[in-house]
Amino acid sequence: MDLIVRNARLVDGDDRVDLAVRAGTFADIGAGLKAQAQTEIDAGGNLVCPPFIDPHLHLDAALTAGIPRYNISGSHPEGIQVWGEYKKAYPQFEDFKDRARRAVEWEVAQGTLYIRTHIDICDPSLTALKYMLELQEELSEIADIQIVAFPQDGILSYSKAPDLMREALTLGADLVGGIPHCEWTREDGVASIGIVYALAEEFDRMIDVHCDETDDAHSRFLEVLASEAIKRGFEHRVSASHTTAMHSYNNAYAFKLQGLLSRAGVNIIANPFDNTVLQARFDTYPKRRGITRVKELLAAGINVSLGHDSIMDPWYPLGKGDMLAAAQLAIHVCHMSGFKEMQQMFDTITINSAKTLGIADSYGIALGRRADFVILDAGSVLDALRLCPARLSVVKAGRVVAETQPSQSRIQYGTEQKVVNFQTNS
Repeated sequence: MDLIVRNARLVDGDDRVDLAVRAGTFADIGAGLKAQAQTEIDAGGNLVCPPFIDPHLHLDAALTAGIPRYNISGSHPEGIQVWGEYKKAYPQFEDFKDRARRAVEWEVAQGTLYIRTHIDICDPSLTALKYMLELQEELSEIADIQIVAFPQDGILSYSKAPDLMREALTLGADLVGGIPHCEWTREDGVASIGIVYALAEEFDRMIDVHCDETDDAHSRFLEVLASEAIKRGFEHRVSASHTTAMHSYNNAYAFKLQGLLSRAGVNIIANPFDNTVLQARFDTYPKRRGITRVKELLAAGINVSLGHDSIMDPWYPLGKGDMLAAAQLAIHVCHMSGFKEMQQMFDTITINSAKTLGIADSYGIALGRRADFVILDAGSVLDALRLCPARLSVVKAGRVVAETQPSQSRIQYGTEQKVVNFQTNS
Protein backbone atom coordinates (compact mmCIF):
# COMPACT_ATOMS: atom_id res chain seq x y z
CA MET A 1 0.00 0.00 0.00
CA ASP A 2 1.02 3.62 -0.53
CA LEU A 3 -0.83 4.99 2.50
CA ILE A 4 -2.66 3.59 5.50
CA VAL A 5 -4.70 5.65 7.95
CA ARG A 6 -5.21 3.75 11.19
CA ASN A 7 -7.74 4.17 13.99
CA ALA A 8 -10.15 6.23 11.92
CA ARG A 9 -13.70 6.89 13.02
CA LEU A 10 -16.02 7.24 10.04
CA VAL A 11 -19.17 9.34 9.80
CA ASP A 12 -21.51 6.35 9.87
CA GLY A 13 -20.07 4.46 12.85
CA ASP A 14 -18.20 4.56 16.15
CA ASP A 15 -15.92 1.59 15.48
CA ARG A 16 -12.34 2.39 14.49
CA VAL A 17 -11.17 1.22 11.10
CA ASP A 18 -8.07 1.42 8.93
CA LEU A 19 -8.08 2.87 5.43
CA ALA A 20 -5.57 1.50 2.92
CA VAL A 21 -4.75 3.39 -0.27
CA ARG A 22 -3.04 2.12 -3.38
CA ALA A 23 -2.53 4.07 -6.64
CA GLY A 24 -4.72 6.90 -5.37
CA THR A 25 -7.80 4.79 -4.57
CA PHE A 26 -9.19 3.01 -1.52
CA ALA A 27 -7.85 -0.54 -1.74
CA ASP A 28 -9.02 -1.88 1.63
CA ILE A 29 -11.12 -0.69 4.55
CA GLY A 30 -11.46 -2.57 7.80
CA ALA A 31 -10.44 -2.93 11.42
CA GLY A 32 -6.86 -3.87 12.18
CA LEU A 33 -5.60 -4.26 8.62
CA LYS A 34 -2.37 -6.30 8.46
CA ALA A 35 -1.08 -4.51 5.37
CA GLN A 36 1.92 -2.20 5.54
CA ALA A 37 2.47 1.06 3.67
CA GLN A 38 5.15 3.54 2.75
CA THR A 39 3.28 6.15 4.81
CA GLU A 40 1.08 5.55 7.82
CA ILE A 41 -1.03 8.08 9.70
CA ASP A 42 -2.62 7.41 13.07
CA ALA A 43 -5.98 9.16 13.15
CA GLY A 44 -6.18 8.48 16.88
CA GLY A 45 -9.92 7.87 16.86
CA ASN A 46 -10.62 11.17 15.17
CA LEU A 47 -13.29 11.60 12.53
CA VAL A 48 -12.22 10.81 8.97
CA CYS A 49 -14.76 12.03 6.44
CA PRO A 50 -15.06 12.61 2.71
CA PRO A 51 -13.70 16.00 1.65
CA PHE A 52 -15.90 19.04 1.95
CA ILE A 53 -17.44 20.51 -1.18
CA ASP A 54 -18.15 24.15 -1.93
CA PRO A 55 -20.79 24.15 -4.69
CA HIS A 56 -21.13 27.94 -4.89
CA LEU A 57 -18.18 30.33 -4.83
CA HIS A 58 -17.22 33.51 -6.69
CA LEU A 59 -13.48 33.27 -7.18
CA ASP A 60 -13.30 36.24 -9.53
CA ALA A 61 -14.40 38.55 -6.69
CA ALA A 62 -12.59 36.78 -3.84
CA LEU A 63 -10.37 38.97 -1.65
CA THR A 64 -11.44 42.22 -3.34
CA ALA A 65 -13.12 43.70 -0.24
CA GLY A 66 -12.17 47.39 -0.07
CA ILE A 67 -11.04 47.57 -3.70
CA PRO A 68 -11.76 50.12 -5.11
CA ARG A 69 -13.90 50.86 -2.04
CA TYR A 70 -15.84 49.11 0.68
CA ASN A 71 -19.56 48.41 0.51
CA ILE A 72 -20.62 51.08 3.02
CA SER A 73 -24.24 49.98 3.40
CA GLY A 74 -23.42 46.27 3.22
CA SER A 75 -26.39 45.79 0.89
CA HIS A 76 -26.67 43.55 -2.15
CA PRO A 77 -27.37 46.41 -4.62
CA GLU A 78 -24.34 48.36 -3.43
CA GLY A 79 -22.25 45.19 -3.67
CA ILE A 80 -23.21 44.91 -7.36
CA GLN A 81 -22.37 48.59 -7.80
CA VAL A 82 -18.94 48.19 -6.19
CA TRP A 83 -18.23 45.12 -8.32
CA GLY A 84 -19.08 47.13 -11.43
CA GLU A 85 -16.66 49.83 -10.30
CA TYR A 86 -13.98 47.20 -9.77
CA LYS A 87 -14.41 45.83 -13.29
CA LYS A 88 -14.06 49.34 -14.74
CA ALA A 89 -11.02 50.19 -12.60
CA TYR A 90 -9.24 46.86 -13.16
CA PRO A 91 -10.42 45.59 -16.57
CA GLN A 92 -7.34 43.40 -16.99
CA PHE A 93 -7.89 41.55 -13.67
CA GLU A 94 -4.11 41.54 -13.23
CA ASP A 95 -4.34 40.25 -9.66
CA PHE A 96 -7.05 37.67 -10.38
CA LYS A 97 -4.92 34.55 -10.37
CA ASP A 98 -3.13 35.47 -7.13
CA ARG A 99 -6.41 36.22 -5.34
CA ALA A 100 -8.24 33.18 -6.65
CA ARG A 101 -5.31 30.89 -5.94
CA ARG A 102 -5.16 32.11 -2.33
CA ALA A 103 -8.89 31.57 -1.87
CA VAL A 104 -8.65 28.02 -3.23
CA GLU A 105 -5.67 27.32 -0.96
CA TRP A 106 -7.68 28.57 2.03
CA GLU A 107 -10.49 26.17 1.19
CA VAL A 108 -8.16 23.22 0.55
CA ALA A 109 -6.39 23.81 3.87
CA GLN A 110 -9.80 23.45 5.51
CA GLY A 111 -10.67 20.22 3.79
CA THR A 112 -12.52 21.38 0.67
CA LEU A 113 -11.32 19.53 -2.42
CA TYR A 114 -14.23 20.22 -4.79
CA ILE A 115 -15.30 23.73 -5.76
CA ARG A 116 -17.88 25.12 -8.19
CA THR A 117 -17.14 28.74 -9.01
CA HIS A 118 -19.27 31.28 -10.83
CA ILE A 119 -17.22 33.54 -13.09
CA ASP A 120 -18.71 36.80 -14.41
CA ILE A 121 -18.72 36.68 -18.22
CA CYS A 122 -20.16 40.19 -18.72
CA ASP A 123 -16.79 41.32 -20.02
CA PRO A 124 -16.14 41.51 -23.76
CA SER A 125 -12.61 40.14 -23.24
CA LEU A 126 -13.67 37.30 -20.89
CA THR A 127 -10.45 38.01 -19.00
CA ALA A 128 -11.46 36.49 -15.68
CA LEU A 129 -12.86 33.38 -17.35
CA LYS A 130 -9.66 32.80 -19.31
CA TYR A 131 -7.59 33.17 -16.15
CA MET A 132 -9.92 30.78 -14.32
CA LEU A 133 -9.56 28.16 -17.04
CA GLU A 134 -5.79 28.36 -16.57
CA LEU A 135 -6.15 28.07 -12.79
CA GLN A 136 -8.48 25.11 -13.13
CA GLU A 137 -5.61 23.20 -14.68
CA GLU A 138 -2.85 24.66 -12.52
CA LEU A 139 -4.67 23.81 -9.27
CA SER A 140 -5.93 20.39 -10.34
CA GLU A 141 -3.46 18.59 -8.06
CA ILE A 142 -5.06 20.16 -4.98
CA ALA A 143 -8.69 20.77 -6.01
CA ASP A 144 -11.27 19.81 -8.62
CA ILE A 145 -12.94 22.99 -9.88
CA GLN A 146 -16.09 23.39 -11.96
CA ILE A 147 -16.62 26.73 -13.73
CA VAL A 148 -20.04 28.32 -14.29
CA ALA A 149 -20.42 30.89 -17.08
CA PHE A 150 -22.26 33.48 -14.99
CA PRO A 151 -23.93 36.58 -16.53
CA GLN A 152 -23.75 38.91 -13.51
CA ASP A 153 -25.43 41.79 -15.39
CA GLY A 154 -28.15 39.61 -16.89
CA ILE A 155 -28.49 37.77 -20.19
CA LEU A 156 -31.02 40.11 -21.83
CA SER A 157 -30.21 43.17 -19.71
CA TYR A 158 -26.64 43.04 -21.05
CA SER A 159 -26.87 42.83 -24.82
CA LYS A 160 -23.53 41.09 -25.34
CA ALA A 161 -24.23 38.37 -22.78
CA PRO A 162 -25.74 35.67 -25.06
CA ASP A 163 -22.73 35.73 -27.38
CA LEU A 164 -20.32 35.86 -24.45
CA MET A 165 -22.08 32.93 -22.80
CA ARG A 166 -21.64 30.89 -25.97
CA GLU A 167 -17.98 31.90 -26.24
CA ALA A 168 -17.36 31.04 -22.58
CA LEU A 169 -18.81 27.58 -23.07
CA THR A 170 -16.79 27.10 -26.25
CA LEU A 171 -13.63 28.01 -24.32
CA GLY A 172 -14.41 25.35 -21.71
CA ALA A 173 -16.77 26.64 -19.01
CA ASP A 174 -18.41 23.60 -17.39
CA LEU A 175 -21.91 24.90 -16.62
CA VAL A 176 -24.44 27.42 -17.85
CA GLY A 177 -25.42 30.13 -15.38
CA GLY A 178 -28.16 32.73 -15.24
CA ILE A 179 -29.76 35.37 -13.04
CA PRO A 180 -33.42 35.79 -14.11
CA HIS A 181 -34.55 37.91 -11.17
CA CYS A 182 -32.07 40.63 -12.14
CA GLU A 183 -33.39 40.99 -15.69
CA TRP A 184 -35.37 44.17 -16.35
CA THR A 185 -38.79 42.52 -16.58
CA ARG A 186 -40.53 39.31 -15.59
CA GLU A 187 -40.82 38.46 -19.28
CA ASP A 188 -37.09 38.95 -19.81
CA GLY A 189 -36.38 36.74 -16.81
CA VAL A 190 -38.46 33.91 -18.26
CA ALA A 191 -36.86 34.38 -21.67
CA SER A 192 -33.39 34.30 -20.12
CA ILE A 193 -34.13 30.85 -18.67
CA GLY A 194 -35.03 29.71 -22.17
CA ILE A 195 -31.61 30.92 -23.37
CA VAL A 196 -29.92 29.08 -20.51
CA TYR A 197 -31.56 25.79 -21.49
CA ALA A 198 -30.86 26.31 -25.18
CA LEU A 199 -27.17 26.75 -24.43
CA ALA A 200 -27.16 23.78 -22.06
CA GLU A 201 -28.70 21.62 -24.79
CA GLU A 202 -26.31 22.91 -27.44
CA PHE A 203 -23.18 22.31 -25.36
CA ASP A 204 -24.47 19.37 -23.26
CA ARG A 205 -23.81 21.16 -19.97
CA MET A 206 -25.41 21.16 -16.54
CA ILE A 207 -27.14 24.32 -15.30
CA ASP A 208 -26.62 26.40 -12.15
CA VAL A 209 -28.72 29.56 -11.96
CA HIS A 210 -28.80 32.32 -9.35
CA CYS A 211 -32.55 32.19 -8.83
CA ASP A 212 -34.93 34.42 -6.87
CA GLU A 213 -32.16 35.90 -4.73
CA THR A 214 -34.50 38.54 -3.36
CA ASP A 215 -37.03 39.18 -0.61
CA ASP A 216 -39.77 39.72 -3.20
CA ALA A 217 -42.50 37.12 -2.82
CA HIS A 218 -43.51 37.77 -6.44
CA SER A 219 -40.14 36.59 -7.76
CA ARG A 220 -41.05 33.10 -8.96
CA PHE A 221 -38.52 32.06 -11.57
CA LEU A 222 -37.77 28.82 -9.75
CA GLU A 223 -41.03 27.32 -11.00
CA VAL A 224 -39.98 28.16 -14.56
CA LEU A 225 -36.53 26.66 -14.07
CA ALA A 226 -38.02 23.44 -12.64
CA SER A 227 -40.79 23.05 -15.19
CA GLU A 228 -38.33 23.50 -18.07
CA ALA A 229 -36.12 20.80 -16.55
CA ILE A 230 -39.01 18.36 -16.81
CA LYS A 231 -40.08 19.45 -20.28
CA ARG A 232 -36.52 19.28 -21.68
CA GLY A 233 -35.35 16.12 -19.91
CA PHE A 234 -32.89 17.91 -17.62
CA GLU A 235 -34.00 16.23 -14.40
CA HIS A 236 -31.19 16.13 -11.79
CA ARG A 237 -28.93 18.29 -14.00
CA VAL A 238 -30.14 21.67 -12.75
CA SER A 239 -29.18 23.62 -9.63
CA ALA A 240 -30.84 26.75 -8.26
CA SER A 241 -28.67 28.88 -6.02
CA HIS A 242 -29.95 31.13 -3.22
CA THR A 243 -33.76 30.94 -3.82
CA THR A 244 -34.22 33.31 -0.86
CA ALA A 245 -37.60 34.57 -2.11
CA MET A 246 -38.90 31.22 -0.89
CA HIS A 247 -38.78 32.52 2.68
CA SER A 248 -41.42 35.07 1.65
CA TYR A 249 -43.77 32.79 -0.29
CA ASN A 250 -47.09 31.87 1.25
CA ASN A 251 -47.12 28.29 2.47
CA ALA A 252 -49.66 27.02 -0.07
CA TYR A 253 -47.45 28.11 -2.96
CA ALA A 254 -44.23 26.98 -1.25
CA PHE A 255 -45.57 23.44 -0.76
CA LYS A 256 -46.74 23.29 -4.38
CA LEU A 257 -43.30 24.46 -5.51
CA GLN A 258 -41.58 21.78 -3.42
CA GLY A 259 -43.54 19.11 -5.27
CA LEU A 260 -42.41 20.54 -8.60
CA LEU A 261 -38.78 20.75 -7.44
CA SER A 262 -38.87 17.15 -6.27
CA ARG A 263 -40.27 15.94 -9.58
CA ALA A 264 -37.68 17.93 -11.55
CA GLY A 265 -34.80 16.80 -9.34
CA VAL A 266 -33.59 20.41 -8.98
CA ASN A 267 -30.71 20.84 -6.53
CA ILE A 268 -31.02 23.81 -4.17
CA ILE A 269 -27.87 25.59 -3.01
CA ALA A 270 -28.24 27.86 0.02
CA ASN A 271 -25.46 30.26 0.99
CA PRO A 272 -25.86 31.07 4.68
CA PHE A 273 -23.10 33.68 4.98
CA ASP A 274 -24.28 35.96 2.17
CA ASN A 275 -27.97 35.13 2.41
CA THR A 276 -28.32 36.07 6.07
CA VAL A 277 -26.27 39.25 5.65
CA LEU A 278 -27.74 40.54 2.39
CA GLN A 279 -31.41 39.58 2.59
CA ALA A 280 -34.22 41.25 4.57
CA ARG A 281 -32.40 44.59 4.40
CA PHE A 282 -35.74 46.36 3.82
CA ASP A 283 -37.32 44.82 6.92
CA THR A 284 -37.78 46.75 10.13
CA TYR A 285 -39.10 44.28 12.71
CA PRO A 286 -39.70 41.42 12.74
CA LYS A 287 -36.83 40.64 10.35
CA ARG A 288 -36.82 37.61 8.10
CA ARG A 289 -33.91 35.22 8.44
CA GLY A 290 -32.97 35.71 4.82
CA ILE A 291 -32.36 32.11 3.80
CA THR A 292 -34.37 29.62 1.79
CA ARG A 293 -36.54 26.93 3.42
CA VAL A 294 -33.70 24.48 4.02
CA LYS A 295 -35.50 22.48 6.70
CA GLU A 296 -38.68 22.01 4.70
CA LEU A 297 -36.86 21.26 1.44
CA LEU A 298 -34.81 18.52 3.10
CA ALA A 299 -37.96 17.09 4.68
CA ALA A 300 -39.52 16.97 1.20
CA GLY A 301 -36.60 14.88 -0.06
CA ILE A 302 -35.09 17.66 -2.17
CA ASN A 303 -31.32 17.72 -2.44
CA VAL A 304 -29.99 20.76 -0.57
CA SER A 305 -26.36 21.77 -0.30
CA LEU A 306 -24.55 24.77 1.17
CA GLY A 307 -22.08 27.10 -0.49
CA HIS A 308 -19.65 29.63 0.92
CA ASP A 309 -20.50 32.10 -1.87
CA SER A 310 -18.15 34.97 -1.00
CA ILE A 311 -14.75 35.29 0.60
CA MET A 312 -13.94 38.91 1.43
CA ASP A 313 -15.65 40.56 -1.54
CA PRO A 314 -18.10 43.48 -2.09
CA TRP A 315 -21.05 41.39 -0.88
CA TYR A 316 -19.48 39.70 2.15
CA PRO A 317 -16.33 41.24 3.68
CA LEU A 318 -15.62 38.31 6.01
CA GLY A 319 -15.04 34.57 5.63
CA LYS A 320 -12.08 32.27 5.14
CA GLY A 321 -13.52 29.46 3.05
CA ASP A 322 -14.57 27.18 5.91
CA MET A 323 -17.48 24.95 4.91
CA LEU A 324 -17.92 23.64 8.45
CA ALA A 325 -18.51 27.24 9.56
CA ALA A 326 -21.15 27.58 6.84
CA ALA A 327 -22.90 24.46 8.11
CA GLN A 328 -22.65 25.67 11.69
CA LEU A 329 -24.34 28.96 10.78
CA ALA A 330 -27.05 27.14 8.84
CA ILE A 331 -27.83 25.00 11.89
CA HIS A 332 -28.74 28.17 13.74
CA VAL A 333 -30.63 30.15 11.13
CA CYS A 334 -32.49 27.15 9.69
CA HIS A 335 -33.57 25.71 13.07
CA MET A 336 -31.67 22.50 12.36
CA SER A 337 -30.36 21.80 15.86
CA GLY A 338 -32.09 18.46 16.33
CA PHE A 339 -29.63 15.58 16.67
CA LYS A 340 -30.45 13.99 13.31
CA GLU A 341 -30.88 17.40 11.71
CA MET A 342 -27.29 18.32 12.53
CA GLN A 343 -26.14 15.19 10.70
CA GLN A 344 -28.23 16.39 7.76
CA MET A 345 -26.38 19.70 7.83
CA PHE A 346 -23.07 17.83 7.66
CA ASP A 347 -24.45 16.05 4.60
CA THR A 348 -25.15 19.40 2.91
CA ILE A 349 -21.40 20.08 2.66
CA THR A 350 -20.48 16.50 1.72
CA ILE A 351 -22.72 13.90 0.09
CA ASN A 352 -25.52 16.29 -0.89
CA SER A 353 -23.05 18.59 -2.60
CA ALA A 354 -21.55 15.59 -4.40
CA LYS A 355 -24.99 15.01 -5.94
CA THR A 356 -25.16 18.69 -6.88
CA LEU A 357 -21.80 18.51 -8.66
CA GLY A 358 -22.72 15.27 -10.39
CA ILE A 359 -19.91 13.28 -8.77
CA ALA A 360 -21.89 11.10 -6.33
CA ASP A 361 -20.82 7.87 -8.05
CA SER A 362 -17.11 8.56 -7.50
CA TYR A 363 -17.23 10.43 -4.17
CA GLY A 364 -16.91 9.06 -0.64
CA ILE A 365 -14.93 6.60 1.43
CA ALA A 366 -15.55 3.29 -0.31
CA LEU A 367 -13.50 0.61 -2.03
CA GLY A 368 -12.36 1.55 -5.50
CA ARG A 369 -13.15 5.22 -5.14
CA ARG A 370 -10.57 7.95 -5.27
CA ALA A 371 -8.89 8.34 -1.89
CA ASP A 372 -10.04 11.84 -1.02
CA PHE A 373 -10.65 12.46 2.68
CA VAL A 374 -10.09 14.72 5.67
CA ILE A 375 -8.87 13.87 9.18
CA LEU A 376 -10.49 16.27 11.64
CA ASP A 377 -9.32 17.17 15.12
CA ALA A 378 -12.67 15.94 16.44
CA GLY A 379 -14.14 12.56 17.25
CA SER A 380 -17.67 13.02 15.91
CA VAL A 381 -19.80 14.90 13.45
CA LEU A 382 -21.38 16.86 16.31
CA ASP A 383 -17.98 17.98 17.61
CA ALA A 384 -16.87 18.87 14.09
CA LEU A 385 -19.91 21.13 13.67
CA ARG A 386 -19.56 22.56 17.16
CA LEU A 387 -15.83 23.28 17.08
CA CYS A 388 -14.98 23.80 13.39
CA PRO A 389 -11.68 22.14 14.39
CA ALA A 390 -8.32 21.90 12.66
CA ARG A 391 -8.15 19.71 9.59
CA LEU A 392 -5.20 17.61 10.67
CA SER A 393 -4.63 16.09 7.23
CA VAL A 394 -6.31 16.69 3.89
CA VAL A 395 -5.74 13.91 1.35
CA LYS A 396 -6.48 14.03 -2.38
CA ALA A 397 -6.02 10.88 -4.47
CA GLY A 398 -3.96 9.34 -1.69
CA ARG A 399 -1.59 12.29 -1.37
CA VAL A 400 -1.51 14.63 1.63
CA VAL A 401 -2.16 18.09 0.17
CA ALA A 402 -2.64 20.03 3.43
CA GLU A 403 -1.88 19.67 7.11
CA THR A 404 -2.76 21.78 10.15
CA GLN A 405 -1.23 21.77 13.59
CA PRO A 406 -4.05 22.37 16.08
CA SER A 407 -3.71 25.10 18.68
CA GLN A 408 -3.54 24.27 22.37
CA SER A 409 -5.08 26.10 25.33
CA ARG A 410 -3.76 25.94 28.89
CA ILE A 411 -5.20 26.98 32.23
CA GLN A 412 -2.82 28.12 34.97
CA TYR A 413 -3.43 26.71 38.46
CA GLY A 414 -0.83 28.34 40.66
CA THR A 415 2.46 26.88 39.44
CA GLU A 416 0.77 24.11 37.44
CA GLN A 417 -0.73 24.15 33.99
CA LYS A 418 -3.63 22.12 32.69
CA VAL A 419 -4.25 21.53 29.00
CA VAL A 420 -7.85 22.28 28.02
CA ASN A 421 -9.41 20.03 25.44
CA PHE A 422 -12.73 21.18 23.99
CA GLN A 423 -13.75 17.78 22.61
CA THR A 424 -16.46 15.81 24.31
CA ASN A 425 -14.91 12.38 23.73
CA SER A 426 -11.55 13.16 25.40
